[in-house]
Amino acid sequence: MAGLRKASAYSKRRVRPYTRTSGKRKKEFIKAVPQSKIVKFNMGNQSAFNQNKHPFIIRLVADEKIQMRDNALEACRQFLFKVLERSIPGNYYFHIKVFPHHILRENKTAAGAGADRLSSGMTHSFGTTVGRAAIISPGKEIFIVSCANEKAARIVHLALSKSKSKIPCTTRILFEKVK
Repeated sequence: MAGLRKASAYSKRRVRPYTRTSGKRKKEFIKAVPQSKIVKFNMGNQSAFNQNKHPFIIRLVADEKIQMRDNALEACRQFLFKVLERSIPGNYYFHIKVFPHHILRENKTAAGAGADRLSSGMTHSFGTTVGRAAIISPGKEIFIVSCANEKAARIVHLALSKSKSKIPCTTRILFEKVK
């Protein structure tokens, strides 16, 4: 398998969501949907969060409409989980708020001059599935992290600001203290 295309090939394009699968195999355009690379959506102490024992909530919010691939979400998740587990083990709850429903397609190109679809005309122009992406609107929360104390909130804020470099859009961090 060849490497992934760069993120700008997918992220900043105007996109029409494509998730079509059908119960009847002949009516499906997409025959095989690739598996999501995100392993977990909830990490940390969820019971403490549900019992309102975490008064600090920090959110990472998107500022523009973007298409974010599942491998970028997984990279952020791994980084944040690693930092939170080392610094404040058990004193946080981390949740990924977006799900990669959108199916990405790609036409395999021949190395050489001109042929876009391996000299088959429009026969195979639809492309094969190569991955999944989440379509994120402006103002949509990407990650939510709640924590038990102010020191932990500072650590979470720092970790979220470092993870911004893995995200293909401008984001902002919102801090909230729940009473």
